[in-house]
Amino acid sequence: MDDEIFLLPDDITDPPARAGAWTIAVVDDDPAVHEGTRYALAGYELDGRGLEILSAYSAAEARLLLAARPDVAVVFLDVVMESDDAGLRLVGDIRRELGNETVRIILRTGQPGQAPERRVIVDYDINDYKAKTELTADKLFTSLTAALRAYQQLKRLDETRRGLEIILDAAPMLLDHKSMQRLAEGVLTQVASLLNVECAGILVLRENDATDERFCVLAGSGCYGHYVGRNPAWPLDPDVHPVVERAFAERTHSFGDHWSTLYMHTASGSEIVALIDADRSLSDTDRSLIDLLTTRLSIAFDNVILYEKLQRANVELEQRVLERTAELIRANRRLDLQRSNLRRANNLKTEILGTVAHDLKNPLSVILGRSEMLSDMLAIETVPKAQMGVQVEAVRTAAKRLIGMIDTLMADAMNDALDITLRREPLDLAALAGEVCEANRPLAETKGQSLRFATQEAVYVCGDSERLREAIDNLVSNAIKYSFIDSAIEVSVRDEGTEIICAVTDQGPGLSPEDASRLFGRFQRLSAKPTGGEGSTGLGLSIVRRIVELHGGRTEAHSAGMGSGATFLMRFPKISVGLI
Repeated sequence: MDDEIFLLPDDITDPPARAGAWTIAVVDDDPAVHEGTRYALAGYELDGRGLEILSAYSAAEARLLLAARPDVAVVFLDVVMESDDAGLRLVGDIRRELGNETVRIILRTGQPGQAPERRVIVDYDINDYKAKTELTADKLFTSLTAALRAYQQLKRLDETRRGLEIILDAAPMLLDHKSMQRLAEGVLTQVASLLNVECAGILVLRENDATDERFCVLAGSGCYGHYVGRNPAWPLDPDVHPVVERAFAERTHSFGDHWSTLYMHTASGSEIVALIDADRSLSDTDRSLIDLLTTRLSIAFDNVILYEKLQRANVELEQRVLERTAELIRANRRLDLQRSNLRRANNLKTEILGTVAHDLKNPLSVILGRSEMLSDMLAIETVPKAQMGVQVEAVRTAAKRLIGMIDTLMADAMNDALDITLRREPLDLAALAGEVCEANRPLAETKGQSLRFATQEAVYVCGDSERLREAIDNLVSNAIKYSFIDSAIEVSVRDEGTEIICAVTDQGPGLSPEDASRLFGRFQRLSAKPTGGEGSTGLGLSIVRRIVELHGGRTEAHSAGMGSGATFLMRFPKISVGLI
């Protein structure tokens, strides 16, 4: 080149590149231009940042350099190198093929006529056009500073645009999250993408209620991933703890060289701190984008918190519905049971009324008829005392039968009471059965029946003597009532080791299979009929079963068939009745 503008020392060395330095490229086929540019810009500094100067000696070499180093801020480009328009074609390649719109290009030429300035400025996207003869050290400083300022502004605009695109793309995805953990993981990913740096971090949630403050690490990335799932009381290590705690206390963003903390407060009252550990300090553009992102994140976190509350409310509501449904089912079952009991009670009432109407009518009719006969006899002048005595005896007998039936009905009502209690005491069941036999012997003798008590030795049980007497009496009186005239009835009490058995055997009409199936039911009419015209309520055997069950025993009846008699048994387990 004919027009050198720099005086160079014999030995030029590049200053070491510093972290955060501006990167510029000198593209020229003349080595002296590279050396002169380095010399002129030695010690250059802008905004506390020095220069890293790269060199390329042809357009082809520069194309490879710029493709490998997209962080180049300014290019000093010679027009004429391997061809007259090599520099201009490189400008087109940088803008179109490499797609680099932010790098500032200062065109330098030693032959301005070959590349007229006006046409070049209009046709090519360059920052400045200088002839090498006019590019003194001061002019070089001025042009570089202006280019770096323009580059810085373009980078901020580009970062802002890219950040806004990331925020717009992330917003639907973040707002769509229904899980707090998934949302937190997405936030860390989007913050790293927004800042365009490799960074690690954690998100900490603080939920405030009336009695407690609870902390929870929602997500962690990089070296902070192990915090997730720790003890929720305060899951952070001592070096991280004060940083996050200060962010909650100050309730604002904080940006530092190593750590930055982002604070978010949701409308639902929850607070969230994101701690970001990046490999560089955040720029003003980064901080503005962070502010914008966090406003959107508050809405996203509120959505998740409200969704989770809604889910919990739905679960609680479903549980309450299930509990209420189960309660209604139980209530319906109780109502069904009560309705069934009422139906049975109504049927029982009908049976009782039928029994009372049928069985009590006969003795009442006898009493009424005999009373009319007595009235007629009293109208006779000479009262027939003997005949009147017969009628009075018939009235007395009918009244006794009526009283007996009423006593039976009352005994059944008492046995059916839910709060019935037994007065247990040691007693000789054999002696009790013997007393019942002696009381019923005159009734048996009136029908020509022999009533034999076969037990001689004492057999002790623990029970209610009046109730047991009633049960034995019902079996003995039934045997007399249904046995044939001149037949034999036998009563026995025996100890069979594990059980005490009281048995009453008659020589009556026996039991049919139909009788055996409903023998101990209430108000049951059996196929056999009383042999002396006695009345029956159909309650005697049911009373016997109830008394025996109250003593922990069971009742049985055996018969070889119709006309073969029957044996009725009361079995008492020794352990239940408390034998002594």
